[in-house]
Amino acid sequence: MINPPHITRRSLLARSALLGGFALAPQLALAAAGTDRRLVFIVLRGAMDGLAAIPPIGDPRLNQLRGPLAQPPEQFGALLPLTSDFAAHPALKGFAGLFAAGEAGVVHAVASPYRERSHFDAQNILETGGNAAYALKDGWLNRLLPLLPAAPPPVAISATLPALLRGAAPTTSFAPSRLPDASASLKARVAALYENDALLHRLWSEAMATEMIAGANDGGAANPQGLAASAARLLADPAGPRIAVLEMGGWDTHAGQPVRLANQLRQLDGVITTLKQGLGPAWSNTLIIAATEFGRTVAANGTGGTDHGTASAALLAGGRLQGGPAAGRVLGDWPGLQKLHEGRDLLPTTSLNSLFAGAVAGLFGLDPALVTRRVFAAAPAPPLAIVRV
Repeated sequence: MINPPHITRRSLLARSALLGGFALAPQLALAAAGTDRRLVFIVLRGAMDGLAAIPPIGDPRLNQLRGPLAQPPEQFGALLPLTSDFAAHPALKGFAGLFAAGEAGVVHAVASPYRERSHFDAQNILETGGNAAYALKDGWLNRLLPLLPAAPPPVAISATLPALLRGAAPTTSFAPSRLPDASASLKARVAALYENDALLHRLWSEAMATEMIAGANDGGAANPQGLAASAARLLADPAGPRIAVLEMGGWDTHAGQPVRLANQLRQLDGVITTLKQGLGPAWSNTLIIAATEFGRTVAANGTGGTDHGTASAALLAGGRLQGGPAAGRVLGDWPGLQKLHEGRDLLPTTSLNSLFAGAVAGLFGLDPALVTRRVFAAAPAPPLAIVRV
């Protein structure tokens, strides 16, 4: 019989670091970072309708195929022109402003190698960068880390670590707790209690420093903007992490799409705006990528929604875009709506893996071919140039 390991209160605290009303993995220790570039990846779970988020107003088939879905609900206002051929949904007002300022861009008709219609399989491929679901066990962002300058581990602002960050390289997660925050006097007493314990004193001090940066009381469990504010504070600190991952669910709009999607897009717009405000001067060196597992059907279904599709749109934002290929532009080879994938979906013309490879290579000053080879071995096309190097 194997005896269970002996767990003391000291070792339990050292392992869990459940401090001050929020859950923080102990790997998130503050240390000097070797780069001033920041990356925020937002996973849009549920399949965002890229044709509604960034409609191709220059395509004559849009109104014919989409019917009532071609225009947003009146209470949200009119479409916001981005270029002569594309507009933004009115719920993306902040994003449209960044686009006009050269701090946002779009890659349209984009998709992973996946061509079926399972959320779970498609999300796995989105996060692992593979060709088939569950073919790879680690996330593409984790495989990227050995190529980057030394920095504190990337952080997922979520209760569990997403597949995007799983792998051999150290990563961590942070989630504001629903529990009431501990009082300042209690924290001071705990600090005094462990003052003579070298291990716990160090862990406690690091956790308290991180709590001050992240802000433990954002209520982010049900508030995407609160989570974005936490991410911004962590990333803005000179000794904080350089990569953060956020997750937003609720994009599976099979019924009643117009109002539901507008509310989702308004939340996403608030997340991007909150990140810019919270990052402060660090915004100039930041790139945000918001991507989804697949798109939705071009035509509406019988319940005022859309069903699982193929190509969608990826949204880009950040000061690092200024002066680059994506600044204030809609990139990608627009296929038009005359010919549809399987007669129902927007035809994919740009690889998500190529977008991700080009984005991180440009952001961190890496050789695009090296990134493709080491991180996206399955990329079917050369990396897409996104940011100025």
